[in-house]
Amino acid sequence: MNKIISIMLSLILCLSLAACGSQTPEKQNAGDNAPPESGVSGGIQGSEDENPNSSDEEDPNAFHFTRENFPRLDGSTSTVPFAQAVCSVLLGESRQQVSDLVSFSRTTASYQALMSGEADLLLAAEPEAWVLEQLQSGGKWLMTPFAIDALVFIVQQDNPVDSLTIEQIRQIYSGEITNWSQVGGSDEPITAFQRNSEAGSQALITKLVMGETPFMDPPADYIPSMEGMMTAVRDFDGGTGALGYTVYYYANDMKMAEGLKILSIEGVAPSGDTIASGDYPLLNPYFVSIEKDAQEDSPTRVLYDWILSPEGQALVEHEGYTPVGETKE
Repeated sequence: MNKIISIMLSLILCLSLAACGSQTPEKQNAGDNAPPESGVSGGIQGSEDENPNSSDEEDPNAFHFTRENFPRLDGSTSTVPFAQAVCSVLLGESRQQVSDLVSFSRTTASYQALMSGEADLLLAAEPEAWVLEQLQSGGKWLMTPFAIDALVFIVQQDNPVDSLTIEQIRQIYSGEITNWSQVGGSDEPITAFQRNSEAGSQALITKLVMGETPFMDPPADYIPSMEGMMTAVRDFDGGTGALGYTVYYYANDMKMAEGLKILSIEGVAPSGDTIASGDYPLLNPYFVSIEKDAQEDSPTRVLYDWILSPEGQALVEHEGYTPVGETKE
């Protein structure tokens, strides 16, 4: 990759990342450890004393990210921690300091922002079908997988069911199965919550589970956020009959499903290992998306290339996501 030099993060940057405080669920970090080495030069570099591997001489052609040239980002809620890590590494600021650069508008809205020119680069799940058709129809956009995540289903801890099949989930959300006793559970009604149509997780359940099978009407209003889905299932007071869905990273790595049970699907529990191996059946990529005609030396193209580079993929893994290269063919 042209105009990119390899640097190590300084000790000060490592400490600032580790010391960053907790944030709201929309901007919560996967962890407080310092990320791996960056392969793109940011706006701040440590001194030789702080970074013994730093070079006395710097390539005058090296690309430097600054706040002034950094691409405008948008994407899915579940990619916020990775976006914060990217900004932190490449700008040499703490996650808390770069949080103003990562105010994401969620999956479908982020793709609309890209197409309307309001965003330069997306880190997002797959959008709903009509948005995907718009993206693909004009041949104007690059949409490349950079990580893999899983669609998972959640119930209350006391629900005796531990696993469902894809067909059982399809029958539940189409209204054919209405009681937990039909899938090996207690004799109580299933209350299957649904997300709004613009949500990335709604696009995933439609693609990976429902296909052409129509959804039944939801038991309550459509839930507008992943945090809202967690709350709806956790606080359901009609017994243990609530069922919901989200993505694995949000539920597990961001620890938003604490106090809930994440179900196995087809007898396979979702985990970093089963996602990487492909054994868990409900998988789909996260995409990094830009305009196809972005110039090779533009900040947007440099950032796109870096996310897909070995260094960018190392950061993907460090942040708890599954890099695209780790899944089996």
